[in-house]
Amino acid sequence: MGAEEVLNEIKQAIKQHLPSNVSIVNIDFEGPEIVVYTDNPSIFAEDGELIRELAKVIRRRIVVRPDPSVLADPEDAERRIREIAPEDANITSISFDPETGEVIIEAKKPGLVIGKYGKTLKEITKTIGWRPKVTRAPPIPSKIVNSTRHILTREREERKKNLQRIGRRIYRTPSGRGDWIRVTSLGGFREVGRTAVLVQTPSSKVLIDCGINVASEENAYPYLNVSEFRIEELEAVIVTHSHLDHCGLVPYLFKYGYDGPVYCTSPTRDLMSLLQLDYIEVTHREGKETPYTSKDIKEMIKHTIPLEYGEVTDIAPGIRLTLHNAGHILGSAIVHLHIGDGLYNFAYTGDVKFEPTRLFEPAVFRFPRLETLIIESTYGGLEDIQPSRQDAERELIKTIRETIARGGKVLIPVFAVGRAQELMILLEESIRLGIFEKVPVYMDGMIWEAAAIHTAYPEYLCKDLRDQIFHKGFNPFVSDMFIQVGSSEERTKIIEGEPSVIVATSGMMTGGPVLEYFKKLAEDPKNILLFVGYQAEGSLGRRIQKGWKEIPMSGANGKTEVIKNNMEVKTIRGFSGHSDRNQLIEYIRRLSPKPERLIICHGENQKCVEFASAIHKLFKLETKAPLNLETIRIK
Repeated sequence: MGAEEVLNEIKQAIKQHLPSNVSIVNIDFEGPEIVVYTDNPSIFAEDGELIRELAKVIRRRIVVRPDPSVLADPEDAERRIREIAPEDANITSISFDPETGEVIIEAKKPGLVIGKYGKTLKEITKTIGWRPKVTRAPPIPSKIVNSTRHILTREREERKKNLQRIGRRIYRTPSGRGDWIRVTSLGGFREVGRTAVLVQTPSSKVLIDCGINVASEENAYPYLNVSEFRIEELEAVIVTHSHLDHCGLVPYLFKYGYDGPVYCTSPTRDLMSLLQLDYIEVTHREGKETPYTSKDIKEMIKHTIPLEYGEVTDIAPGIRLTLHNAGHILGSAIVHLHIGDGLYNFAYTGDVKFEPTRLFEPAVFRFPRLETLIIESTYGGLEDIQPSRQDAERELIKTIRETIARGGKVLIPVFAVGRAQELMILLEESIRLGIFEKVPVYMDGMIWEAAAIHTAYPEYLCKDLRDQIFHKGFNPFVSDMFIQVGSSEERTKIIEGEPSVIVATSGMMTGGPVLEYFKKLAEDPKNILLFVGYQAEGSLGRRIQKGWKEIPMSGANGKTEVIKNNMEVKTIRGFSGHSDRNQLIEYIRRLSPKPERLIICHGENQKCVEFASAIHKLFKLETKAPLNLETIRIK
């Protein structure tokens, strides 16, 4: 059965189950969604169960949109929205999308726009015809969030055509025969970096992650030149999270002809755009050639279909995707694929944290069904037992106090997304409560923009932090004790100034402003270089961790200069967004249901092999630690 025949069946089913007073103008595919256009949307607004019942009948995602003929003039609609919504809601902006019939209402108190049991929102829908979407106004404006919205609004006609084409691909008749499923490791197996996993069925090919190893020049990119991988055959790309070793090469796919969807959460879309743009800038600054341009990143944004946790979505013939919280960074997701009509269930953790943190809830470990799980093992080695988060925090505060007392400066290399925000919350609380004296705390790199994106998606933060922001009215990200830095002149003043805490990117010292600080602070033994995150093999951070005292670095004139490192070097474990060995084992222990097979990835060679062996002995499960370029038939 072709896509058009499937669509006709869906149209008939929808019309049969709708009340006679509902008028349908059109029904069409738009990506994985079935979009119903109606000229009396108020009926759907009044009966919230109607859409849910239809979705159960056709087993597809349904979106109802008003036909353009019933939409109020935008100027008049905005006036009516402001009349209906309470003034206390503090509406900051109202924007209209004629292609979707959607009006985005941004307010400081979105709950007041929605009203009790959605009463206010229903009234707005009935009055103006537009389908309202209410969002919380972020306390820190984000250039990336605003830019993404602008791209999607400007390119809405092209995006709609893309979605219609994608929908017809998803719901077409499967072309292959058989019931086999294969997984090919294209990168990130028995190593950390350049993660890419190809999932193949008789009729579909789906790529999970497509990263870059920024710490390596020889093995920077995944193996996309193998015979199994052809861009023109790719149905979908799924991105687990925004760190470059998982998403850094996704725009490259569009540069070389990929024209399909990218599935991820909304914060992952925005954060990966931020990190990819920074990667281009850093690469240019170092005089290296970039694998793609900002134009390719825009193409990626236009093709991205954001999903919420727990939302079940068709992404290819016979493949349904659900994203679950991974606890690693903002928007990070465990990928669960339901393949065939109950044929097989497969999940990939991406980077996973099975412990509550100041930012996120622990990773999800319950699934409807699960036969094979691919799990990371960054800290899966025998000695990879990290201290508790509380012990790590106490050690960090103690180290800062001692360094400040001796007149030194604390330099902390961080990943802009994740560790930086954890530190912001900890440092703000420690200074506010007087745990250590108030000193300047400088934030350098993309940290501020990443924090702004965190404030734009508070629903992805842990319950305690949401309660603190929404109910107690205190947001640690907007504290005035953080000083944003953005120029070499400002850095020079900080280096020559009083004792302070400097939090700067990049986390593995492979680039970014942290290098500028290190060059100038390294000779003074009163200072300290404080690592709180993973340092990949081959990175400058790993070499310094190993005890290198003379560090060759590129100078201002392009010539190599040797930096003598006299500053104290300390690594505080326990802040990582990855699970340590005990947490990984506990995660597997609590998995429900238990999988038949575990595939180990994202860890150094020996750690992957040893962890696979340990899990087999502990749980009597089939385990594998494949090399890159291996293909495993899981069904």
